[in-house]
Amino acid sequence: QVRPVESGGGSVQAGGSLRLSCAAALYSHLYCMGWFRQAPGKEREGVASVHSDGTTSYADSVKGRFAISKDNAKNILYLQMNNLKPEDSAMYYCAAEGGEDCTDYRLTPDWLGWSWGQGTQVTVSS
Repeated sequence: QVRPVESGGGSVQAGGSLRLSCAAALYSHLYCMGWFRQAPGKEREGVASVHSDGTTSYADSVKGRFAISKDNAKNILYLQMNNLKPEDSAMYYCAAEGGEDCTDYRLTPDWLGWSWGQGTQVTVSS
């Protein structure tokens, strides 16, 4: 099974920035790609996603601070994270879907259509 591959996590102080990348070069077609995160003891939650039609979706907690973008030629997904807060600390996972339309599941972490990367850790200190 083809899976996306994340990179770019790390540690930063509150107010800082990080950019995550996710490569999905082997997908011939992608309906959606998205970023999800899971903090210790919490459920996985949707952060941001982009549909093949160009529309984006964001969790309320990151609106105005995070920006998702995609290089369509290379199938690389980015998440620019600015003004990071300690509560943003989590394992961030990239998800991709190429076989089904994800329109109704853009920020739904338990949708069975997603293929998941291994995750990249983001730690924000106060």
